[in-house]
Amino acid sequence: MPGIFTVGSIEDGRLSDNGVSAGLRGMVYCPASPGGAPPAHRAGVVLAFYPTVPHKPISNVGTHGMFEGATARRLMVDGQVRTADVTDAALLDAMMTVPRERFVPPALAQVAYLDDDIPVGGGRALLKPMVLAKLIQAAGIGREDRVLDVGCATGYSSAILARVAGAVTALEENEELARQAKAALAQIDATGVQIVVGPLTAGWPAAAPYDAILLNGATEIVPEGLGRQLKPEGRLTGIDRRSRAGKGTIYRVVEGVLVGRPIFDASAPLLPGFAATPSFAF
Repeated sequence: MPGIFTVGSIEDGRLSDNGVSAGLRGMVYCPASPGGAPPAHRAGVVLAFYPTVPHKPISNVGTHGMFEGATARRLMVDGQVRTADVTDAALLDAMMTVPRERFVPPALAQVAYLDDDIPVGGGRALLKPMVLAKLIQAAGIGREDRVLDVGCATGYSSAILARVAGAVTALEENEELARQAKAALAQIDATGVQIVVGPLTAGWPAAAPYDAILLNGATEIVPEGLGRQLKPEGRLTGIDRRSRAGKGTIYRVVEGVLVGRPIFDASAPLLPGFAATPSFAF
């Protein structure tokens, strides 16, 4: 297709050029030069979708880093989220509506919809859309539910949760990220979200108990402290990285013990405070 070229991974706020080897399913749109050759130094716009998913030509993308958010969101949902067996209508609508590019650094706005974790500073990242969607769907969140979003970073996950839950407590320990989250959520007029600052591992007991807790990243330990803030029928979802292969996991309290059940393969950045204590072999 004229004007469509694959790109690689995100490194330090830039796109690398390692192409398919990065394992990413993003495409970059650049207006084609005469004869169909890719322009050497023109700015392109990354949109996240699988090459096999039918899509309409994008006519309003130019060389100045402009793109239509609605188109990018549709491609993300159709190419990454629906194809991962995410069927919750309210969740799909939320991901089709919330502008993900508002929650990433300006230099990465054009890659906000790429099928990858997007770095937002402080060693933190937004989860890739598919992983976030599957974790939220697994939690079975309803309109009356009270949800704790642990490690909300810049607030994208909280904005999604606000459209499917009744009330969201967005917990972040990095004060700068919390400030950015507050600003971004205000820009999109998100309601029903309370941003709080504190250690992620401590949760937020003041608003407990919760119907659901989203652990917005990976853990190498069982998050028992968070489990104590769940209602008796509450659910906690996150990425269990206690073994070499990460697993999207749903936890429930069974006879006073937080028990996890793996539900899908996934990777995610490790959240602060959730690293396992190193063991020493003698």
